[in-house]
Amino acid sequence: MKRICTGFLLLLLVSANGFAQSIDQIVEAVRKQYAPDKRVAIFNVEADSLGNLTGFTNLPEAKQALLNQLKAADRPVVDQIQLLPSPVLGEKVFAVVNVSVANLRSNARHSAELATQALLGMPLNVLDKDRNWYQVQTPDQYISWTDSGALQLMTRADYEQWQAAEKIIYTSPVGFVYSESSKRSQTVSDIVAGDMLALVSEQRQCYQVRYPDGRTGYVLKRDAQRLDRWQAMVRPTENALVSTAKSLMGIPYLWGGTSVKGMDCSGFTKTVYMLNGQQLPRDASQQVNVGELVETPGKNFSQLRPGDLLFFGEPATLDKPERVVHVGMWIGNNEFIHASGQIRISSMNPTAPNFDVYELNRFLRAKRVAKTSFY
Repeated sequence: MKRICTGFLLLLLVSANGFAQSIDQIVEAVRKQYAPDKRVAIFNVEADSLGNLTGFTNLPEAKQALLNQLKAADRPVVDQIQLLPSPVLGEKVFAVVNVSVANLRSNARHSAELATQALLGMPLNVLDKDRNWYQVQTPDQYISWTDSGALQLMTRADYEQWQAAEKIIYTSPVGFVYSESSKRSQTVSDIVAGDMLALVSEQRQCYQVRYPDGRTGYVLKRDAQRLDRWQAMVRPTENALVSTAKSLMGIPYLWGGTSVKGMDCSGFTKTVYMLNGQQLPRDASQQVNVGELVETPGKNFSQLRPGDLLFFGEPATLDKPERVVHVGMWIGNNEFIHASGQIRISSMNPTAPNFDVYELNRFLRAKRVAKTSFY
């Protein structure tokens, strides 16, 4: 009798494990379909041996697809998947960056890897909260965490009011917002290229501006423009892209950086294009999927134009896929500019003093992205 009971329990365990594995396979298939890139989508869902589905996602359509597929496969489950934004946020599921440069990290702590940065005035979707940290998604869909001091949380009504407000964009590399219309007055904060603030009034030499949290101050007009006018005139032309890139020379390399306070390679190209009115994806491995291929047979760069992006890394082999790990921008004369230690200019010409044999050897391909938006 004891042997019969033991065998029956073993059969139950095997059946339960097989049942869970089948659900896991469906969960994984849905994840690969709807959230293949965890940088821009969340689908952290698990199933236990009893068919309880737990975890969270910011993709309602993925959750529904999962439930539909499980039902079609005749796999009964208990749905405990939490849709983001988290209920703990209440109505404040929007935010706007409230400091010149917000550091966004891979996890909810200051010691976590710097994933990317967000600029003053940038709108964010808020997904979750962990102590004094908020998980946010940027306009280019990048998901990461930042501390509460960098944000102004908003309800939908507050957010729509901010979005509708007339704004200025800061166009000089770096400067200050002042408490009065004089450089001798107290500074309110620093400000960097690409930052945006609400416009309160326009004076002869200054813009009076408002921060997302309601603070006010003054910006010198020579260092900024009305956002609508800037958008109407700015273009990612060859000359403009090269001029902007060279204006950032010497800025130090910073992993995760996308501002003049420090940049990584893709943060640099993203910033150059952003300051000329065009948005690029965040990472080199994402940017390589934008634009049109420029032929470079045998690493012949004669067809490249200033502003074209050069991608570097490891080519695909039978054992592993291609890895795009670095990006730079062509500026002509066999030279490209990139973030490597600092923003620097390197050459593909073996006789040039700034010849970069390392990057030449790992060059993969070039893309022309000017006037091509990924949105």
